[in-house]
This record gives sequence, structure tokens and C-alpha cells, in this order.
Amino acid sequence: MRYWSVVVVALVMLVAGCSKDIAGVAQVDPRGPATAISEDGFGIDVGDPNARRHIEIYTEPQCDHCADLQKDFGDELRRYTNLGQLLVTYRPLTFLDDEPGGYSDRVSNALFLAAGPQTSAKAFQAFVQDLWGHQSRGSKGPTATEIADMAHDSGVPTPAADAMRAGKPALNLADMEDTNFEYLYEIDPINTGTPTVFDLTKNKTVDIYDNNWLSKLMST
Repeated sequence: MRYWSVVVVALVMLVAGCSKDIAGVAQVDPRGPATAISEDGFGIDVGDPNARRHIEIYTEPQCDHCADLQKDFGDELRRYTNLGQLLVTYRPLTFLDDEPGGYSDRVSNALFLAAGPQTSAKAFQAFVQDLWGHQSRGSKGPTATEIADMAHDSGVPTPAADAMRAGKPALNLADMEDTNFEYLYEIDPINTGTPTVFDLTKNKTVDIYDNNWLSKLMST
């Protein structure tokens, strides 16, 4: 099955400022690892595709436990992805929306608009933390302008933030929900919910209620 294979995504390397090219020497992107849409089109890969550890995070924009995960481990996730040691694939779900185009749909769409070679892993993870840090379940959720402002403040490039402000569709959100829920159910058909973290390197679900789960994952 396609699911357990590690996705390798080509990164576009960009050198900022003045430099002198030397034959045979690789140019390193000063922003660190970038982001990309996963091969199946319904996840966002954050970090170096050649990182030694690869996890998936299933998350819902209105899930308060997902907000707790970002509050408690978001800074660590940002550090490990920025260092190129960890690849995180975010798989958004929208089952808490009452109708199409609601809170979770808007946030999920914005995540896919933000993803791309011009958005660093560091900026994307900061955007995720800002979105979940301003979570307001039961409300209408952040407006397109508020989402775009959070993206800009997090370091997401202006064209992506402008696309959010304009409400540009990034993908078929119903297909995203169906596909990602199917993957999630495949991982855990009994306790199917968010947040769920799956270790693609070791092919097992992570116990995120262990306060040291991330440091343990990175030390093995």
C-alpha cells in the first residue's frame, strides 16, 4: 500500500544575497528546509525529505487536544524540522465543521496555500502554532484576513498570504477529509481521533500522552 512509503520531495534551492558560485560546492538554502504538498495531494510535508525520522500528524483546526499538542510540542517540532532532523507530514481533517466552507475548511485550505518551496519549515510550523494558538471552537473561526495576517506574521511568503486573503481554493477539501480520515482509520480503527501522531519510520502510533514522546522519538 502507498501509505507506508516515505515520500521524497525535491527541494528548490534558493540562495539569497550576493554570492560567488564555486564549481562542485552545493549551495545551501539559508532559510533551512522547505515545505511541499505530499505525493497524494492531501498532506503537507514540513522539513527535509531526507530527515532520519518521519512522522504524520492528524489534526483538526477546532480540536482542543490538537491545540494542546502544538502548545506543548510546537517549539520542539519547529526546531527539529528546521534542523533537518525531522520530516512532519500534516494531515488536516475537518469533521468538526457543521457545513462546507466552515472554520476547519478555511484553516485547512490556508495550510495548503502556505505549502511550497518558498515557505520554510520554520515559517510553516510557526503558522500552525499561531492558528491553533488562536483556536476558538464553536465560533465562526478566523476570517480570511485574520488567517492571512497570521501567515504573514509567521514568515509565510506574501503571495501565499494574499491567496488566503482572497479565499483562493487550494484543493478539494471533501476529498482531503475522506482520504485523510481513511488513513487515520487504517492506523487506529478503535480510537479514531485527533490528534494522532504516526511514526512512519517505525510504522507505529506514537503515545503523545508521554510528556517526553518527541525527545524519545528523536533519540532513537
